[in-house]
Amino acid sequence: MKFLEYTNLDRLNVFMGHLNLGEITIKGCLEAYSCKHAGTDKRLSLSLENEMLDYLGKSSDSDSSSPVDLLLSRSSRKTLIYLVLALYQMYPDYDFSAVKAHQFFSEESWDTFTQIFSNYMFEASKEWTERNEDGSLLEAIYEALDEVVKLADCEIYVYNPNPNADPFLEEGAIWSFCFLFYNRKQKRVAGFRFCCISNLANDAFLADTPPYEEDEEIFDDMDM
Repeated sequence: MKFLEYTNLDRLNVFMGHLNLGEITIKGCLEAYSCKHAGTDKRLSLSLENEMLDYLGKSSDSDSSSPVDLLLSRSSRKTLIYLVLALYQMYPDYDFSAVKAHQFFSEESWDTFTQIFSNYMFEASKEWTERNEDGSLLEAIYEALDEVVKLADCEIYVYNPNPNADPFLEEGAIWSFCFLFYNRKQKRVAGFRFCCISNLANDAFLADTPPYEEDEEIFDDMDM
């Protein structure tokens, strides 16, 4: 997939990249990609396609929790592959090869995203309004995404992994979300990940970590 550069996305990333709000820090990032295969994309696509077909062969139609319906059509499998490839671009050091269709669920509308964003990014939105006079943070995100992927024609997904295998969580994380906006006609995917970090938890972690000098003293006392 090819990374797409947009000035409006960059502007938002500068604001949300590390937004310290006292007891918490908000981290957000918007990225856009074309779905044209590049590098190892073809190999990954084939591997994911085979994995899904294998999953189909082993799944039981009577299993109500089985995402078989999502995988029956080649179009649906292709969509899932594009979403996974986008995740690989966003987190190149993480292995998404074992991802399953049930880890994605489609949001019904932009309004659903808006509700989640408004609930969790309230403080960040207030900070944006204080610093900018050209509308709300949500409006700026809408305009930036619409420029890239034409939201009216998008399918909106949220990545919903097992908490123990969430690449978006880090030390002190309180919550995290990763939305993917897929325009089938344009063959583009935009990703928006945002999370909240507890500064208090990070401070406690740093307080419990011995300074570098102490580590040197420990090793000095050891027979190497």
